[in-house]
Amino acid sequence: MSQEYCVEIKQRSRRQCIELDCKVSAIGKTDKCVAHGGGRRCVELDCKVAARGNSDKCAAHGGGRRCVELDCDKSAQGKTDKCAAHGGGRRCVELDCKVSAIGKTDKCAAHGGGRRCIELDCKVSAIGKTDKCKAHGGGRRCVELDCKVSAIGKTDKCAAHGGGRRCIELDCKVGAAGKTDKCKAHGGGRRCVELDCKVSAAGKTDKCTAHGGGRRCIEPDCKVAAAGNSDKCKAHGGGRRCIELDCDKSARANSDKCKAHGGGKRCPHCIDWIDSRSGSAYYDGYCATCFKQVFPNDERSKVVYRHTKEIMVRNIINENFDGFIHDTPLYTGNCDCTHRRRIDHRKLIGNTILAIETDEFGHRGYDKKDEEIRYDDVYMIHSGKWIFIRFNPDTNVSKTDIQDKLNKLVETINECIYRIEREENIELIEIIKLYCI
Repeated sequence: MSQEYCVEIKQRSRRQCIELDCKVSAIGKTDKCVAHGGGRRCVELDCKVAARGNSDKCAAHGGGRRCVELDCDKSAQGKTDKCAAHGGGRRCVELDCKVSAIGKTDKCAAHGGGRRCIELDCKVSAIGKTDKCKAHGGGRRCVELDCKVSAIGKTDKCAAHGGGRRCIELDCKVGAAGKTDKCKAHGGGRRCVELDCKVSAAGKTDKCTAHGGGRRCIEPDCKVAAAGNSDKCKAHGGGRRCIELDCDKSARANSDKCKAHGGGKRCPHCIDWIDSRSGSAYYDGYCATCFKQVFPNDERSKVVYRHTKEIMVRNIINENFDGFIHDTPLYTGNCDCTHRRRIDHRKLIGNTILAIETDEFGHRGYDKKDEEIRYDDVYMIHSGKWIFIRFNPDTNVSKTDIQDKLNKLVETINECIYRIEREENIELIEIIKLYCI
């Protein structure tokens, strides 16, 4: 038999897939390759994947050869009798690497195997059937509206929207970290290797940020961790910044503002107040002062230090008026003035600042000269008009009941606001004393 005749027979016996530009062989009695639907299909309902080996199911549904390891139901890889996780299939050729080689390459994804992301200078693996890595938009994306983050695992959402495995702790909705069944806060994921440290290891390191793990700030002699996706720590300008004009402080938590401008997790009790405070995990999300007011019988309230009477005045003001700022330094950024005087409660109305000072025990121990200097200092900062209400909540001067005193304070504030709005206050500095000497 001639050589030409043998070649012709072989060419006739190899049927090619009929799909356009496909050069793969047709499978079995069909006229298409496996990728285009040829051969036997998996018998599971709505499954369009090819059946494996002599079975009637695909690998995902239990068809084909299985891994011989005890209790492992994954498919055996290649000509081996184990799955990829148990050492089956081709391995990465890099020294001491035990991970599977990817695709038709001889290396794992970490060592450059498999398809790579097509973005310029990106060396990360392409995800799934896409030609880009996760960071550049490859792989499946979260189905939530306007979310561009990758979907996690076999779910159709990102971790933030509930995708992937969740932490098994009761009422915890955060994603499980790594190969563990808990989130980082509940002990999941890799932990810091330092003795007695229970914090998560940062990035690809084996330590937490406090012990030197993760990326570090690039500023000379700075040993603090870099914040977010930046290369600097928060103190040197790294991480997200507050969006308020001329503010260079860090944005807190998931907000876009710093703590002073209302960012971070706020106390639910005073969140609507202009001087709302940050909540504390120790106080169940409340600030310390509000926690003591809302839960006075809680054991934690017994050790909360606060200016009780000043907070009492603050609460009555916030319940009856809008716009008062509490216990915040009053200073200007337009000069080198060093005065940072605090006023218990203040509100700017037109060109007048209405200030309420809680004079506990009538400020009997205060030096009168210092009090005069204090008035001069605040006038330097705001050169408009001032009305000070000096309020003594104690019984050292007057035996009036505290509730009656508070009612009188509210009445006096209303009168002052009425006068200011009608520009009836003439003096530059006016001092009204309630129950003071």
